[in-house]
This record gives sequence, structure tokens and C-alpha cells, in this order.
Amino acid sequence: MKKFRADLHIHTVLSPCGDLEMSPDVIINKAKEMHLEIIGITDHNSTRECSVIKQLGVLNGIMVLAGAEVTTKEEAHCLTFFETDEQLNDFQEFLDINLPDIKNDVNRFGYQVAVDIDNNIIFTEERLLISALNKSIDEIEMKVHSLNGLFIPAHIDKKRFSVIEQLGFLPPDLRVDALEISPFVRKNEFLNLHKELFNYEFISGSDAHYPDQIGKRVTLFEMENIGFEEIRQILHEKRPGKIEILN
Repeated sequence: MKKFRADLHIHTVLSPCGDLEMSPDVIINKAKEMHLEIIGITDHNSTRECSVIKQLGVLNGIMVLAGAEVTTKEEAHCLTFFETDEQLNDFQEFLDINLPDIKNDVNRFGYQVAVDIDNNIIFTEERLLISALNKSIDEIEMKVHSLNGLFIPAHIDKKRFSVIEQLGFLPPDLRVDALEISPFVRKNEFLNLHKELFNYEFISGSDAHYPDQIGKRVTLFEMENIGFEEIRQILHEKRPGKIEILN
């Protein structure tokens, strides 16, 4: 068994709350510095920066889980990840259709730009990406799984934008692949307060918006090989291995 260090919650220049220094090359270089083998790209309600970072990841020996941090109609944040570019493009169409037409205020929220491998701006999102989609958490979960993706409610310990805070509980019939806790809580401390979630698998990530935050919270995947399906299988305990939250 090999142990792979992962930070599965990283924002880029595309997120309005992401620092403009969070360009693809900076993210990959910082991931290498922090000895990460797997990173998750999770911009708010958009996947448009994923493909470039995936390219750089291949060149630098880093697996990139590509997806988005989606804001549901209930204003709960959920991480979503997809294996193929086709799945990613299909989900981007879903996001484009269901993102409200609320204009971004650059001075208040920040720029929302996608850049190419040379950091040239290739796209500017005019709509505010941190808006809630016009779809419920159940509808989004079903869409993600219809595309064979991973669906992980984000930072469920937080007092804002977590499924537990927004709904009051985690719906028992919601098909989740794991639950994410924030860098500000330890798993055992959280489970002491939420014993009903004991049987769920947990991950954690940095929720990085600035380069220095990348790798500050690491999930360790112990498995035979690195790959999307391998991660899915270990999350569902269908293959030998272990998941451990570090830091």
C-alpha cells in the first residue's frame, strides 16, 4: 500500500474570493512544495479553470480531481468531482443553466477570471459565482451521480454554508460519497457532537484561497494506485486501504 497526500479543496483565480495569485502554475508549484500527490480544484459554481490545472498536473506528476464547490438552493456548499472532460463539460452546462443572472460587483467580491497555461485571461464570468443555484441539494446530488461523479457536502462543521447549518441535519437519504470537515476542527471532536454521522467517511482540505494556505490540511489516502476510481472505491470501503485526516 502507498500513502498519497491530498488537499481536495482549493480555489483558483476564478473564484471571486480567490486571490489573483492563485494561478494554475502557482497552485501546482505550491502543491509540489507541500508534497501533495492529489489536489482538488473547487471553484465556486464553475469548472472552467480545471482543464488547465489538469494539464499542469500531468506534467508535474500531480493528480488533479476536477470539479466545483456548488452552492445549493438552500445555500449549502458541496464539493463535486468528475473523472472525464466530457462529464466536466456536461456539469458546466448544468451550472451555466442554473446560476442566477446576478451581476458580479468586482469592487465588492473580486475578479472572476479563467486563465490559460501562460496566465493569459481567456474568460471573465460576469455573473456572481457565489450565488446559490436554482437547484436543491437533492437535485444537484442526483445530477452529479448521473454523471458518475463524487458528491461531498463541504465543511459540514461550519456555522455558515454547511448542510447541517442550513438544513439543521444531514438528510439520511442523501447519497453522499463522503463528508468534509474544515481545517478548524478535528474529526473526533466533531463526531463527539454528531455521533449520528459516525458511519460516514470523512475527508478534509485547506479550502485554500491564497497560495500559502495550500496543503495546510491534508487527507492521506492509503491505497495501491492513484486514480479517480481508486478514490471512489476506498471512500466506499470497497477496496483495502485507509483514509486519515492529518494536521
